[in-house]
Amino acid sequence: MANELDEMTGPVNAQGRAINVIEKQIPVKVGAGSVIFEIFLWICGIIPGLIFLFMKVNARKYFNQLQQRIQHNASQIDNYLEQRVQVLQNVVGIVEKSIDLDKDVMKSVAQFRGGVQANENNRNEVAGALDTAMSGIRVAFEAYPDLKAHRTLADAMQQNNYLQREITAAREVYNDTVLKWNSDIFAWPTKMIVAAKQGYTTRIPFTASQETKEQARAKFF
Repeated sequence: MANELDEMTGPVNAQGRAINVIEKQIPVKVGAGSVIFEIFLWICGIIPGLIFLFMKVNARKYFNQLQQRIQHNASQIDNYLEQRVQVLQNVVGIVEKSIDLDKDVMKSVAQFRGGVQANENNRNEVAGALDTAMSGIRVAFEAYPDLKAHRTLADAMQQNNYLQREITAAREVYNDTVLKWNSDIFAWPTKMIVAAKQGYTTRIPFTASQETKEQARAKFF
């Protein structure tokens, strides 16, 4: 019997394929079969019915704990974003005194002057704005030897690189927990039945902005 997938003969897409995260939350729904299943357990006796009831209570507790873990993971991302804002403001203060910084960079920084409050709705937007601002500053940093010789600025740029790696790692943890949630709410019978009764939906993992994707495809050298 031939292999269903043969990497030697194709077919292949020579142009490659760009992928995107779909911004859609899928609700959990159960049909009549699940209702019949629960009724059948009670018909079989009070013990099977009580056991399944106890399993549903545990499933509800599990989902509550998992939601708290997702919130904690999201908060970790926000903490690192806030630290990057502080680094950005310090860097801009130093750079402004040395060169005429690009106006677009200053516009990106201005929105953070009063602090940043990242949340579920604007977290990606804040991260993208920070990336854009730091990219502009990094260009200036590389172009002016006097700036590179500034010890405080060099330390701040190094700290920014560290925070960016931490944000990437925190996003991975967040996405892993979201994947766990999205898988478990469809685990029939117990978890799926509980999730449907609670009106749970899938969660959307972290997505990179279109600008970030375009920058990733650009030539750096």
